[in-house]
Amino acid sequence: MHRMRRTSLGIIHSSAIRGVAFLLVLCCIIALAACSPLVDQHGKPSNTSPAVQHSQSFSDREAAPSPNASIEQSPEYRAASAVAAMSLEERVGQLVMAPLNVGDDPEGFSTLITRYHVGSVLLLGNWRGGVAQVGQAAQRLQGYAPAGSKLLIASDQEGGQVQHLRGPGFDSMPSGVDQGRMDTASLRSSAGRWGTQLESAGVNVNLAPVLDTVQTQPRQSNAPVGALDRDFGLDAGGNSEHGIAFIQGMADAGVSTAIKHYPGLGAVTGNTDFTAQGIEDSTTSFDGDEISAFTAALKAEPAMVMMSLATYSRLDPGNPAAFSATIIGNLRNEHAFNGVITSDSLSAAALGGTSPDQLGVRFVEAGGDLACIGARSYVEPVIQGLIDRAKQDPAFASKIQSSATRVMTLKYSAGLAQ
Repeated sequence: MHRMRRTSLGIIHSSAIRGVAFLLVLCCIIALAACSPLVDQHGKPSNTSPAVQHSQSFSDREAAPSPNASIEQSPEYRAASAVAAMSLEERVGQLVMAPLNVGDDPEGFSTLITRYHVGSVLLLGNWRGGVAQVGQAAQRLQGYAPAGSKLLIASDQEGGQVQHLRGPGFDSMPSGVDQGRMDTASLRSSAGRWGTQLESAGVNVNLAPVLDTVQTQPRQSNAPVGALDRDFGLDAGGNSEHGIAFIQGMADAGVSTAIKHYPGLGAVTGNTDFTAQGIEDSTTSFDGDEISAFTAALKAEPAMVMMSLATYSRLDPGNPAAFSATIIGNLRNEHAFNGVITSDSLSAAALGGTSPDQLGVRFVEAGGDLACIGARSYVEPVIQGLIDRAKQDPAFASKIQSSATRVMTLKYSAGLAQ
């Protein structure tokens, strides 16, 4: 009995040793296999590990996304790719915002969109038919645009005396000064409601808010802003805070904004829309309060900055802001603004001394992107001037490509391009 137990224990012990040995050998084989290059069906080394091979054979799952996939899906990348595939004429069209006045038949706009590739429309005049009227016009305009690149449709919906879109479905917006009396939370909420009304009418860009800080005394002597109560009526800091609330409220509704009129119209007496007199600012500086209202508001990420048509003797005495590489360059380089730079209307009286076919050229040459035009008769000359210059000057053609990319980036970000 005792001997039999010893024998049994010995057999068990021996079997255990053989089992352990087998496991050790098996582990070595697996380790060697993992370290050895695999070969494919042609006898060539394969870089695929057994785990990956098993996963791939187990199901038909899609390949893992490329490390660059997120970059390739970014609005910037998609815009650059789209613009690279465009003709020069198509690129130039993206740089133009053409006007549609109330009462004009949108069908008359079809040639500008289909032949000249105009990519943005500005609704001007006193639209009184409400959301239904504006929405019908916007829908017809979008119908002429390419499926993959819809229009930016904009209006000046500031409030008070500058509110182009009215009637059923649109609130009667208070003036900028009255908005300045609201607390910022209330203003953001109200701007969200106004933005929702714009969005429902097919308007995707509001050329507001006005961030000019009025310096003249009395206020009414400041014709472009103070006399119309277009500003928030506060100091630069207060104007910026209210501007941020307005931008955020519009963004809540899916509407892009443009802060204006950079670097400020608060220290001039003349209205650049109607005169070339009294439009020289001798006080604004790059480190002053007036310009800080704009630069502080950039943290709210407005889609656009609109350049004024006044001249600033302390910044660039030789050029209006819209034609100043110095002023636009400061906005780009010192304040890292990479969005769309648009202009106040290039058909305004302040620029009457410049040939229409050179207006867009000077704007883009200075670093601008989207030429806003208030007079229909200026549109084709501006377009042709840009095309002619680009054909003669490769460096200028490159600027057009960069500007078109910024405009298309906005469209991809806003869901207007695909």
